[in-house]
Amino acid sequence: MELRHYWQVLKRRWLLVLIPTIVLLIVGLLTYQPPAPAYGAGVRFIAGQTPAPAAGQEDEERYYNWLTSEYIVNGLTDWVRGGEFATAVSEYLSTQGQNVPAPAIQGGLAVDNARSMLTISISGGDPEQMGLIMDGIIAVLTTQNAQALPQLGGENAQLTQLDQPVVSQVPTSIRGQLDLPLRILLALLAGVGLVLLAEYLDPTVRDRQEVQDMGLDEVAPQDEVA
Repeated sequence: MELRHYWQVLKRRWLLVLIPTIVLLIVGLLTYQPPAPAYGAGVRFIAGQTPAPAAGQEDEERYYNWLTSEYIVNGLTDWVRGGEFATAVSEYLSTQGQNVPAPAIQGGLAVDNARSMLTISISGGDPEQMGLIMDGIIAVLTTQNAQALPQLGGENAQLTQLDQPVVSQVPTSIRGQLDLPLRILLALLAGVGLVLLAEYLDPTVRDRQEVQDMGLDEVAPQDEVA
């Protein structure tokens, strides 16, 4: 079927394209709610161990100090990703008079590591609560990390906090911005599909090309039949 024929079909049945689009647009506008504001905060740490005296320290010893720092960060990353860390933060917050369940902490928690640097971030919809959670994360991470690092013999690893966490609003995601336009586009596609289905089920013959497509010969006029 030529593109021109498709265009003619759409022109003839344009109302079928608009009906689902208009219905969806009306429903979408009546039920539309702007995305809830989201907030995020993050903090970075450098991990290490008690340094040896600088005087006379061999390069090999310095290398193993850095390597140990990387192992410490890797261990802390695994600890933060697990549920035990979120539970420890929740228990710490309860001692401060704050009731924040561990799943609420775990759901917005993200962690990453690069060599001896550990980055922790958290996201959520309540900026005040996020500030409290971040304070709990810092406290637990710096004072209770020995349970995640048995190699240190029960001693906490030394963590240096590089910045202070600041809770700020996160821009709305692309998905949230395009939700309604994507629905309208899908409605248009559904309308086009409805037009093609109606055209397929319609037995009406409208022009000579359709007769030829069915394999039927044209009937000659009466005066030309001898």
